Amino acid sequence: MRQWFRPARLLASASLIALAAASLGGCTAMSKLSDITGSIGPKAEATPADPARAIETYSERYRANPKDPDVALAYGQALRANGQRAQAAAVLEQATIANPGNKQLLAQYGRALADNGNFQQAFDVLSKAHSPDNPDWHLLSVQGAALDQMGRHDEARAYYASALKIAPGDPGVLSNLGLSYMLSRDLPKAEEALRQAYASPRASSRVRQNLGLVVGLQGRFAEAETIVKADLPPEQAAANVAYLKEMLNRNDGPRGASKRTPVASLSQPD
Repeated sequence: MRQWFRPARLLASASLIALAAASLGGCTAMSKLSDITGSIGPKAEATPADPARAIETYSERYRANPKDPDVALAYGQALRANGQRAQAAAVLEQATIANPGNKQLLAQYGRALADNGNFQQAFDVLSKAHSPDNPDWHLLSVQGAALDQMGRHDEARAYYASALKIAPGDPGVLSNLGLSYMLSRDLPKAEEALRQAYASPRASSRVRQNLGLVVGLQGRFAEAETIVKADLPPEQAAANVAYLKEMLNRNDGPRGASKRTPVASLSQPD
């Protein structure tokens, strides 16, 4: 069965994927992908501490001047942070029309499209947000995530490889690479990439969860349990273990040969 994602939120702050969680025979996502922002400027990259208040502030400015790219970026970011993703995509689409060629807007618009599951369109828009002579590794990783979400895993890995040439060892990109292998059921390679990501001091808790899932899918539950609860408060560790058990129990057949791999999260880099 081909795995498909539906957008969620970031996997790791320094990694990949607006998560796409697919329902494969009842399986849901283990964790979220990182948000891919790319080089869209500090104003747009910072998630509002209070999205609702930010929406109130920027909506007035946006209505006053919807063609202002900085206002549209900030407003779109606040909408996304508040879960109003369709509206965010609409705002950013209009802003890109009013400001053709603005790479910051294109990057943010592509991200919003990925949030809404429009992966091919997101990939195409992100291709315009940077160029082969001046690539942005954040956007390369996001494009890889979009390709994975369309089931084009070999193509996705080429984008991750390009991103890693620019940002060697980035845990978000490595995590996405690992999940890409997981989706094509190459669990040993998935584990190898995720262990590299997990070894980074910048790895998020979601990287830990994804590694635990891949280890568990290979039948090593005790080891997977140790991974997902390491260095966490007892309550959070117990919740992680319970969710890991749920994910693995929903997966039919031998761990290493399942035809229905639970989907974790691909990430979009910050």
